[in-house]
Amino acid sequence: MSAATHLTPGVPYRTQPIGLLINAVGLLRQLVFPLIIAVWTLRDEPGFAWMFAAGGVALVGGSLALAYVSWRRKTFTIGEQDIRVESGVLSRTASSVPYERIQDVSLEQKFLARILGLVSVKFETGAGGAEELSLKYMTQAEGEHLRLLVRERREDANSATVSEAGDSAAIAPAEDADTLFAMGTRRLLTFGTFEFSLAVFAVLGGLLQYLDTLFDFEVWDVGFWRSLFEDRADWLLELGAVAQVVGALVGLFFVALIGLGTGLARTFSREWGFLLERTARGFRRRRGLFTRTDVVMPAHRVQGLTIGTRFLRYRFGWHSLKFISLAQDAGSSSHVVAPFAQLEEFDPIVAAAGFHRPSDSAEWHRASRAWLNVTLVIDIAFFAVAVLIASGATAYFAPEWTMVAIIAPLVLAVITLVAEVLSWKFKKHALETDQIASVSGLFAPKTKVAKRVKLHSVEIVQGPFAKMFGYATLNLGLAGGEMEIEGVELERAREVRAMILESMASTDFSQLESQTLAEAA
Repeated sequence: MSAATHLTPGVPYRTQPIGLLINAVGLLRQLVFPLIIAVWTLRDEPGFAWMFAAGGVALVGGSLALAYVSWRRKTFTIGEQDIRVESGVLSRTASSVPYERIQDVSLEQKFLARILGLVSVKFETGAGGAEELSLKYMTQAEGEHLRLLVRERREDANSATVSEAGDSAAIAPAEDADTLFAMGTRRLLTFGTFEFSLAVFAVLGGLLQYLDTLFDFEVWDVGFWRSLFEDRADWLLELGAVAQVVGALVGLFFVALIGLGTGLARTFSREWGFLLERTARGFRRRRGLFTRTDVVMPAHRVQGLTIGTRFLRYRFGWHSLKFISLAQDAGSSSHVVAPFAQLEEFDPIVAAAGFHRPSDSAEWHRASRAWLNVTLVIDIAFFAVAVLIASGATAYFAPEWTMVAIIAPLVLAVITLVAEVLSWKFKKHALETDQIASVSGLFAPKTKVAKRVKLHSVEIVQGPFAKMFGYATLNLGLAGGEMEIEGVELERAREVRAMILESMASTDFSQLESQTLAEAA
């Protein structure tokens, strides 16, 4: 029952046995740090070398034996209505997922798997975007064939007919694809520069937690480091002010260099070879240097768009584009389809998904002034309480710092209130003929777009202050995500709800998917 390129429906198969090697390497990688600590701690014990060797052989051998037995007892079967996975050594577990529930079938290749030509096949359902089944590991051809069979049977299940194509043993020829977006080395270098990160220092700080077992002194002992600095203070003073400044600048340079290198490393490892294509079956995205992912998302399953940016990127015109979908993408319900691009580069992608970028000429409606006023009053009340608490505590414990305790919250309050007013000017929404869009954010604006006919519900929510001052929050039910528009005037909220409900009522949702597919063709 070993897996083969020819996957016959109804026959149980196993994954590739060489995948046990990948699991073994993963196990050893997890044990590296504990083994180092064990060696360092017990190195002086008599007979340690023999005990360590025997324990290591027993641990690795036992783990591999258990992994082998588990692999022998795990099979998958392509059924007429579902895909089934049976596993378990002492007790058997059978998992079954109907084809119509499968939202996405993606292929993933981690570094070692890529070297061995293996892929991990992941099946995702609409149950909160959770991954339902995962098969590790198969050959590239097997993974492609399995994905093709599942998609064909999913389409057959949705049309209530069984196509002979689903039983075809041959792998379909490569589909014609139009490239919508790609990133080369130069774009990745620019992207990595904006991904400047000092996360490596957080990792080093975490590793320091374990260094107490390796050294004779306490790493976090302030007294030790103070005495160490005092012993060298005279030497530092002899260098003079210029040398000290140069040393500080060199230190800052190396910190910046490490931050830049970390950002570049993360970007290149995640986005290397980024390619987004439009095929007959949907959007196909491939990316990754060490872990290569191959995801295809049908166009009719795109529920909405999110155009985002960050503070510094926004000043240079760089944004990201995500598709809101039922399927999951690296733990998120949004699929990244253009992580770093100019706005005009989004147009072909957005058009292929059946959307359009909202224009400045659209009928934009700003958030209610009453909502802004209530927000400002709440902020003022919060900072007033903060000033009272800070000034009272400071006057009791450190009277000389009382003025600082009063001025600091006041300055922060002024900055916050000014930012609230400026943000209000950018908080707006527009209801167009076929879609609704919302924009929010002052320093890093975010735009969300949803098709009116794909919304599941429209809810008007009012709290006590909203009822008192005549505004509301619009909650739009969007499969795979959420869309919230705050501070909408009540009459406007009712008007938007009525128009969206009219669009939903005039749509035959049973034909929506086939209509989208026909438009794509």
